[in-house]
Amino acid sequence: MIALELKNTKSFMKHLLLSNTFDHFLFIEGEIVTFNTFTLDGYLQKNFFEPDTVPPHQYSSWGQIRELCFSIIKGKRTPLRFRFIFSLSPSNIAKLVERHSLDFSSADVQGLYLNIRFEDGLLQCVTGTSLKTFSMDKSLEKLWDQTAMKFFLQQGIDFEKAD
Repeated sequence: MIALELKNTKSFMKHLLLSNTFDHFLFIEGEIVTFNTFTLDGYLQKNFFEPDTVPPHQYSSWGQIRELCFSIIKGKRTPLRFRFIFSLSPSNIAKLVERHSLDFSSADVQGLYLNIRFEDGLLQCVTGTSLKTFSMDKSLEKLWDQTAMKFFLQQGIDFEKAD
């Protein structure tokens, strides 16, 4: 787990809300505080869908939720705070584990997370790793931290590792 301070809020918000930068991540949950507190649960209600159109994931993708969040956030006033939890999709977790020949099965991984928070003018991303089984092995956590930083660099997102 690492904390990254995102240095350019305006640029990051463009990536988050106005481009597809994070669209492939699963949206676990979020909260936006403006004139009200808006709480969003990314868990898909499978009964809503026609039987032949049920999505393969348990959660919505950020791409499905992004415009709704943008409609809540946009305006002349900055939100008091917000937080979003994203997860790498199960198929991308499997690719990451396989590509790096880790001693983990992708089935052992509950999630690889990006926790994005804005409060008091500070914008941060904290990485997170959750396993379904106990392990002292931190290789997946270290790999996820490196992968997240590499992703931000590739996207041109300016950050600094927080202490």
